[in-house]
Amino acid sequence: MFTSYRRIFAAPGTVAFTLAGLLGRMTFSMTGVSIVVMIAARRDSYALAGTVSAAGLVTAAVGMPLVGRLVDRYGQARVTVPATLLNLLPAGALLLCVHSGAPDWTLYVCWAAASFAPNLGGMARARWAHVHRDDPEARHIANSLEQALDELCFMAGPVLAMLLCTSLFPEAGMIAAGTFGTTGALLFAAQRRTEPPVQPAAGDGTGNASPLRLPGLRVMAAAFLATGVVFGSMEVTTLAYADALGHKSLAGGMLALVAGGSCAAGLTLGLLRPRRAPAVRFLLGAAAMAVLLLMPLTVALTGAGLGVLAAVLFVAGTGTAPTMVTGMTMVQELLPQRQLNEGMAVAVSGIVIGISAGAAAGGVIAQHAAPGTGYWLTAGAAWTALLTALAGRRSLRPALPAPADDPAPGLAVGAGHWS
Repeated sequence: MFTSYRRIFAAPGTVAFTLAGLLGRMTFSMTGVSIVVMIAARRDSYALAGTVSAAGLVTAAVGMPLVGRLVDRYGQARVTVPATLLNLLPAGALLLCVHSGAPDWTLYVCWAAASFAPNLGGMARARWAHVHRDDPEARHIANSLEQALDELCFMAGPVLAMLLCTSLFPEAGMIAAGTFGTTGALLFAAQRRTEPPVQPAAGDGTGNASPLRLPGLRVMAAAFLATGVVFGSMEVTTLAYADALGHKSLAGGMLALVAGGSCAAGLTLGLLRPRRAPAVRFLLGAAAMAVLLLMPLTVALTGAGLGVLAAVLFVAGTGTAPTMVTGMTMVQELLPQRQLNEGMAVAVSGIVIGISAGAAAGGVIAQHAAPGTGYWLTAGAAWTALLTALAGRRSLRPALPAPADDPAPGLAVGAGHWS
């Protein structure tokens, strides 16, 4: 394993930007729990906490592609530094408003304004695509590593956030998340030798057009949205199911098992040499995810208990990594280099919107239906992702080779992925 992953770090500067990006991405995995705990503790309202958190997710889904477009046009460092520093103002204002008892509407405004942040995961993948632009196998390994790092963040982040908020003071999680995010983003931007160069605009007048004009990216965004529903509904349903059985404290560990299964699968996937086209691998990954996510539903419906459900959630988690890894590879294949950051931000935005919608729908189901019923939504969303990919499979083909001044990474169809 170490030999395979050591290969991708042979290029100078790759270790530095990977570690900086990992630190910066901790903020996203920590803020969800942190903001809910902070507002619930200070305002005594989980409803307010949940809607403020959801407002931030929606704003982030809109803002990430806009920031990604600026990154493609001006470069990662020139956009990341000012965007990161400007985000400190509304984030700090949110803490003051929560602590001082300001009107509820100020919380929405501050958190929405603080959600226009650079997508470090997408920028890291863009760097790997640039560093290993002539080595599809190395890009496959790098994307597998990035997915494993994402899952590592989502295992450690919520636990750390909850520990800080409950053992110190309610704002401690948000302060730590902001510190990690700012420090990581600035260190990431400082790694200039691995930064992809800004590509000139296309000579055909499409330079300012949205990457969503590509049918393949629309298919991938829709599939990722359905995958986001999988994540959001599974989280809420698992929490509600454990609570209904009187073991709410175990829910965090059970969700960590899902991320652990995905992390293990992502690392293992990176060791396998890709032999099929990226589109085929994505369809196979989506099929595996759809089949495996029938398992939690079966356990919940049969009442097998939390022990069996925990084991099944780990196994089900192994199906999400292949979908995310090959999905991000597919996005890289479809897009020209000059729109890579914006295009990957669009894909991540689909996931974020799906998570928000899945969590909201899962909460409604948990409130009005029997425990575990929400796993119907989780399984249904996984099958929707697969059917979406199957319906649009003809669009999942890399673009024709671009001119020499606009190289696109990974154009070979037979060569060969959340974030």
